Amino acid sequence: GVLGLLELLEHQGISEALQADAEQTAVRTQSEFGWRARIGDLELELDRVIELYRASTPGERRPVDDRERMGKMLANANLVITAWDGDLLVGIARSVTDFVYTTYLADLAVRLSHQRHGIGRELIRRTQDACTPETRLVLLAAPKAVTYYPRVGFERHEQCWQLVPGKQCL
Repeated sequence: GVLGLLELLEHQGISEALQADAEQTAVRTQSEFGWRARIGDLELELDRVIELYRASTPGERRPVDDRERMGKMLANANLVITAWDGDLLVGIARSVTDFVYTTYLADLAVRLSHQRHGIGRELIRRTQDACTPETRLVLLAAPKAVTYYPRVGFERHEQCWQLVPGKQCL
């Protein structure tokens, strides 16, 4: 396959050592897909992202018909890793992170036509590589993905709590 490409962009809070390590990792990774990272405030075309969500299972649970909200979700994520098949966006890992303690992987989406090629696993790995080794990666699994995450190394956490939309702190 074509050598995978990871474009890590400078961001306040990402050390040069982490960038160099991620670049070395990109050189070692052989893949038929291209890889890109957006750290910070760079643009990723919203229409392509919405189309990807619609073509993957997260589109069932994300506000894909609310363009403004989807735009804010994308803009406010400070770590976004994408996978490309030529000009076609085939995967995304959208995260909010401090890069040293916790990374919340808000979305992991892979186009249905491109699933079972290791793209999700590679998006997770590249998300981890953008942070220090001590950083904990956390997520809320979609019902259809509950069995996927243990297979790629995640451990279940029993002490997670949430306030769902419409519910206020008492």
